[in-house]
Amino acid sequence: MTVIVRDVRPGDPRDTEAFARIRGLALPYMLSTSESVAYDATHAHTDARFRLLVADQDGEPVGTAQVGLAYDSPQPGQGCLNVYVHPDRTGRGAGSLLVRAAEEHLAALGATRLFAWVLDEPANRTFAERRGYRASRSAHFLRLDLLDGTLPPLQDPPPGVELRKASDYADDPRALFTLDAETSNDEPGDIAHEFTDYESWLEETWRHPLFSPELTSVAVVDGRPAAFSAARTDGGTRYGTVMTGTGRAHRGRGLAKLAKNDSLHRARAAGFTEAFTGNDSGNGPMMAINRWFGYEICATEVRYVRELG
Repeated sequence: MTVIVRDVRPGDPRDTEAFARIRGLALPYMLSTSESVAYDATHAHTDARFRLLVADQDGEPVGTAQVGLAYDSPQPGQGCLNVYVHPDRTGRGAGSLLVRAAEEHLAALGATRLFAWVLDEPANRTFAERRGYRASRSAHFLRLDLLDGTLPPLQDPPPGVELRKASDYADDPRALFTLDAETSNDEPGDIAHEFTDYESWLEETWRHPLFSPELTSVAVVDGRPAAFSAARTDGGTRYGTVMTGTGRAHRGRGLAKLAKNDSLHRARAAGFTEAFTGNDSGNGPMMAINRWFGYEICATEVRYVRELG
């Protein structure tokens, strides 16, 4: 059996479909489509030096990797790699070759610290630790059954609060960018980001093919977005919440819960049957909100770090 590692060809649907299929089998809790893979490969920020890699075994794609630099971090030299192999093709060398190719790429760019997400399973953790990675924190994937589950009833906004869709801001979404930047900077994490590039946000978030402005809900106070729940969909029956947050001046009023409930109800009405989200395991307030909605943990990932040099 011969395994080779190469770059994904974003203009080749066979490549992008294979990448999305393998990611979906290895990590079914995150949305990925052929279109989104092609978009990610061609629209990443230049400074990220982003690459999508695929491992071919005797000509058949069996593994994937996302590789790049944290270009917007004030601390230079931080790289990220996430490797996933087809569940039926593990233990045959594809993962090792993908990790090696990713590390060589990042090291050549001057990266000195590497970050990787690894599913919390013994074989995966052993794989990472044997290569010099150490665990730093964890995060959960959560699933909600929209078809047979029970959502909390819709609530009327309190006085002075209005619920809108992100699509209402299609002509000028800068106010949503400002709110997203403020809330994202307060999210738990191990890489600091300078969330200041509006054009990059438009390219990587607002125009992303998975992003749904129609299902993204915004709580508005005094005419300004105060809280939101950002939605993605796979074009089929799967819906995902990728960020829910409230501006600092409006926290403690239940506005994030209000926005997320509105988005979930509209997703169910639109025919989506599964809802996914993710939580840092240390983010107690958001975990409590998701339990209130009925989400259940379906998998856990561990963040691993390796120092180079």
